[in-house]
Amino acid sequence: MATTRVVFEIGSKRTFASAIDWPGWCRAGKDQELALQALIDYAPRYAVVAKTAGVPYTLGRWKFDDVDHLRGDATTDFGAPGAMSMLELQRMSKSEVERMCSLVEATWKVFDGVVKKAPASLRKGPRGGGRDRDKIVEHVLGAETGYGSSFALKLKQPEMGDTRAIKALRAAWLEAFRAGADGKPRREGGRSARYMARRIAWHTMDHAWEIEDRSES
Repeated sequence: MATTRVVFEIGSKRTFASAIDWPGWCRAGKDQELALQALIDYAPRYAVVAKTAGVPYTLGRWKFDDVDHLRGDATTDFGAPGAMSMLELQRMSKSEVERMCSLVEATWKVFDGVVKKAPASLRKGPRGGGRDRDKIVEHVLGAETGYGSSFALKLKQPEMGDTRAIKALRAAWLEAFRAGADGKPRREGGRSARYMARRIAWHTMDHAWEIEDRSES
C-alpha cells in the first residue's frame, strides 16, 4: 500500500488537502474530512496526470499520512491554497526535482488536451456564471505569469494560441524549479520551488477539471 503525505490548509470557510508529493492533486472541502474525501474522489482523475508523466501511481491502494496543518487566510477561503508548508523548504534531490517537473509538465499536457477537445462555449452554472473555454485559458496563462513575482521571476504573459511563447513560459518555470532545488525562496517573503510547483499544478488541473465538467451536456 502506497503512502502519500497530505498537507491540510485550514481556513474559516474552506480547507484544502494537498498531496504534497503529487503536484496538482489538491482538493478542497468545508472541513478537513470533506477535503480529504474530495482528494480521494479525484484520485482516478489525477491518475491521468501521473500516467502522462510516466510516474507509477496505484489507484485504490493509498494510505494518507497527515503531515502538516497550515493556517489558512482570505486566500484559502476565496478558493486557492495560499499557505506554504515548512516541508516545502526542504532541499530536493535531483531525482525529486525531475519527478516534480515531470508531474507539473504533465498537468500542462493534460490541460492542453482538455482544452483542445472542449467546446468554445461551456455550460453555465445555475446562476449563469462561469468563464468560457478561451477565457479560462487566458486566466491560467495570466496566473502562471503573475506567480512569477513570488519566485523573483519576470515573465511576460503569452497571447493565447502563441505556442512558442507558452512553451517558453513553461520552460522558464521548469528551469526555475530546478534552480530552486535547495528549497530556498528567491526573494524575501517569497515562496519555494516546491510550493510554486504545487500551486501552479493545482491551478492548472482545477481548471482542466472545470472545463471537463462544464463540457458535459
